[in-house]
Amino acid sequence: MPSFDIVSEFNLHEVTNAVDQASREVDQRFDFKGTNAKFEQKEAVITLSAPADFQLKQMIEILKLKLSKRGIDVACLKIDEPVTTGQTARQVVTLRQGVDTELGKKIQRLIKDSKLKVQAAIQDKQVRVTGKSRDDLQSAMAMVKKGGFELPLQFTNFRD
Repeated sequence: MPSFDIVSEFNLHEVTNAVDQASREVDQRFDFKGTNAKFEQKEAVITLSAPADFQLKQMIEILKLKLSKRGIDVACLKIDEPVTTGQTARQVVTLRQGVDTELGKKIQRLIKDSKLKVQAAIQDKQVRVTGKSRDDLQSAMAMVKKGGFELPLQFTNFRD
């Protein structure tokens, strides 16, 4: 029986490369000279620190640009509010990965309401869609693409 998986993932190595490039750009830019602004990455969490809030906004834009050039969809970013303490401002950016249960239920409901002859099942951090015909599966893919979900979704593991 044909099937495919709906996932939301990114290449962590590309994220590391993008953070390194953004760091180098901040080090080279004239408006950041001597400010001690920096990026710190631990797995899928990036911490930005700078002397002022407006510099954090500039750093976020640099990071988004570098991530998008590396093929990472910036829709997976969860940007927290900046926290100012004394002389420094810090901001945490979390990269979201995987289809959580709530999003999986939304996808499942969208597929079920479409009246296509396919079934969707939530499995861990992905949604598996199965059906009898390849055309129905492709219709389900097109519909999920147009769904307008908050996370970028990819379709993997297409089996005929």
